[in-house]
Amino acid sequence: MSAATSKTPTARAAATANVDSGAGYEPSYKAAAIAALAVFVLYFITIAPSTAMWDTGEYMAAAKVLGLPHPPGNPLFVLLGHFFGLLPLPGSYAQHINTMAALASAGSAGFWFLITERILSGWLGKSWQRLVGAALATLIGATAFTVWNQSVVNEKVYTISLFFFTAVSWLMISWTDDPEGPAADRRLVLVAFLMGLGYANHPAGFLCAPAVGVAILIRRWQTFLNWRLVVKGLLVMGLGLTPFIYEPIRAAYFPALNEGEPTGCLTKIEASCTFSPLTKQRLMDNINREQYGQKLERGAPYSAQVGMWWLYFKWQWLRDAYGEQPVLQAVLAVLFLCLGLIGGYVHWAQDRRTFWYFGPLMFTLTLALIYYMNFKYGWSQSLELGDTVEREARDRDYFYIWSFSAWGVWAALGLVYIWQTIAELLDGSSEEAPDAAGYATRRSWLLATPLLLVACVPLVGNWSAASHRGDTFTADWGADMLNSVEPYGIIITNGDNDTFPLWYAQEVEGVRQDVLVLVTSYLNTDWFVRQMIRNPVREYDAAKGPAIYRSKVWPKPVGPPLKMTYQQADAEPQYVELREPQVFKQNDIVATIKPGYMSRDQIMVLSLIKDAYPQRPIYFSTGNYQQALGLGAYSLRQGLVEKLMPKPITEGKDTIKVGDGYLDIPTSYALWTQVYKAPKELIKEGKWIDRPSFGIPYTYTATGYVLSQALKATGKEVEANTVLTDVTKMATAARITETLAGLGNDR
Repeated sequence: MSAATSKTPTARAAATANVDSGAGYEPSYKAAAIAALAVFVLYFITIAPSTAMWDTGEYMAAAKVLGLPHPPGNPLFVLLGHFFGLLPLPGSYAQHINTMAALASAGSAGFWFLITERILSGWLGKSWQRLVGAALATLIGATAFTVWNQSVVNEKVYTISLFFFTAVSWLMISWTDDPEGPAADRRLVLVAFLMGLGYANHPAGFLCAPAVGVAILIRRWQTFLNWRLVVKGLLVMGLGLTPFIYEPIRAAYFPALNEGEPTGCLTKIEASCTFSPLTKQRLMDNINREQYGQKLERGAPYSAQVGMWWLYFKWQWLRDAYGEQPVLQAVLAVLFLCLGLIGGYVHWAQDRRTFWYFGPLMFTLTLALIYYMNFKYGWSQSLELGDTVEREARDRDYFYIWSFSAWGVWAALGLVYIWQTIAELLDGSSEEAPDAAGYATRRSWLLATPLLLVACVPLVGNWSAASHRGDTFTADWGADMLNSVEPYGIIITNGDNDTFPLWYAQEVEGVRQDVLVLVTSYLNTDWFVRQMIRNPVREYDAAKGPAIYRSKVWPKPVGPPLKMTYQQADAEPQYVELREPQVFKQNDIVATIKPGYMSRDQIMVLSLIKDAYPQRPIYFSTGNYQQALGLGAYSLRQGLVEKLMPKPITEGKDTIKVGDGYLDIPTSYALWTQVYKAPKELIKEGKWIDRPSFGIPYTYTATGYVLSQALKATGKEVEANTVLTDVTKMATAARITETLAGLGNDR
């Protein structure tokens, strides 16, 4: 066995001082560009042609109309997205935005390549060894599930944020090599600018700041005494934040999406209000997310929050969405955890200069970020606790995209260390002598190469779950919901997944812009109600609308749906206490509201019925919202939605009672067979990975099942079997475990 075989990482560092600290190292920019291109090709092969659930549709719509998504508004993303949407790229508008995400992540992979190569330059003397190690880091980080999934369907800002994050990291890694060189101060100024610009995309732009501070303190603390440099850094950071000026300027033009409405203007742009104190206050409230309040207590015990990170960490190497391979998933997670911890130790032992940036960075991205985010229990976490604990509305793995992406660097370092160790063990029985630097021979390295296939595990394990190739289900869902509503109708929705896909369909694909989409949570805000009063009624295009609505003329409504002034709307309280039952009347509608508390959104909905109904049809998305308002007897299910009827509903030839409500059989069947596209898309896709949004395919399945039973009950066996066949295929594709026989009682 050669002498090199028994060396510890620290001893190896001493034995290879000729390559320590990056001496003689030149970054392989061409190789990094090739690695980034390879990652982009992977992403492009698996890219989504359309939108997806949660915030995806909202942010794509905001980019399309140059609007404002929810606070903090993410102005840089909106501007970049709008630019990419205008480029002559292949595919739909949504695919352009997805391509932007893929390019950003691929660029990040290129930076990780350079960073890993630089770390290895203080350890490995052969360029080909460093290139292999850098390629491993690129592959592992790029195919971690959350990174890959976010890179092929742009949910919102995270891949752009990752690009800025890795760019800053590469600059700081370079700075640590020569903190007193002629380019050192310029690098720090550029770092400050990129952090400010990154913050204009998402607050994670400042994630690198603690590591930057530690690296400067350790490598050259005198830098903090250079007041000119400090002032220059603050100024350019402020320059990077200037995209936030977009928010009050654009808000004053009242785009279709204007969340938070950070402007003091009410009806038109006025010089006196564009930068008035009220505008500034609303802008700061928007940036600081005042709309969501402040969480002072721990969302869950810190140990449980670490457990959430560990759950998502397990997903990165094998996204076992259906819990079919829990043991294998856990084994792989432990493997990559150990590789990363080994890589972290070797990094510390072999290259302290770069470690003083990257080590604190990894701490920030894991234990510190977990504490700062302060999440409740994850949606998929500790399911045995059931509803005894508060949970997040969805899984939040995307908030750790930086953590999982960066882990690829340390995992690759750990893998290279083991690779080197095995090569040296193999070299001990070789007839060839080790090279002059004490390394094993090239032949021994090559013999140990099969070990590196471990880096392909996430590529293989996540392909099915991360790929969104050909997936149009969410866009179809949004269009199906809108087309369930008669022309000029109003649909009252409950949350992200029955709202944002509708906004996407309207603003990006131009589907049913005549429909007014009102989400109950936003009706509690002043700005959303003002927009409802302000925004004009958009024309119904009968030629592009469903054929089922072409049998009559639909007159365009005149005026806003809510007959209030802005001042009257703003004056509505957040809630009122009802000490006794209250009766609401509108023509033949008589609704009794139980004692308790009535929230602002309920007040607005009743005002809407008073002012706009029956001139404008009113619908409710899936849920029991109308029941709380005493309108259950007037709510008729038509496909995916429930229509408010002018008189109490009774059973008849075309109307059947289902659970606590009623089903319109002819309309529901016409929608199912002539209008809805998503059921066929789900059957074609054959999977449903995101379990927290499981209610969407379940809604289709339950609706179809109830419809099939109603058709059967009225003697239409052929039609019933047609619908039931679709339902069965959908239930199989979405892994709906509830028995179909029980679905009829869920409405």
